[in-house]
Amino acid sequence: MGTAEKEKKNIAKGFQPLGERVFVTYTEELERTAGGIYVPDSAKEKPQRGVVQAVGKKVENVKVGDHVLFDKYSGSKLRIEDEECLILKEEDILGIFTN
Repeated sequence: MGTAEKEKKNIAKGFQPLGERVFVTYTEELERTAGGIYVPDSAKEKPQRGVVQAVGKKVENVKVGDHVLFDKYSGSKLRIEDEECLILKEEDILGIFTN
């Protein structure tokens, strides 16, 4: 396990989502067009894939460590220690990646 992975796991330390909420981290990948032009963050859509870091007590279908797909405009976005995070309702998660 690399240092970056350990840091991501520690980001949720001491945080417990309430009810049916899920705490998810994601990374914004730097996009480049076929012509070599980098796409600015303001022109990109919000990422739709993340890793579950913590779950509320009423969450039934996802667990910590799951890679999930979520609606692009769902949740509350926040930044913790230079890491992009979301707090989502479980119902906003569309599915879990099994690979």
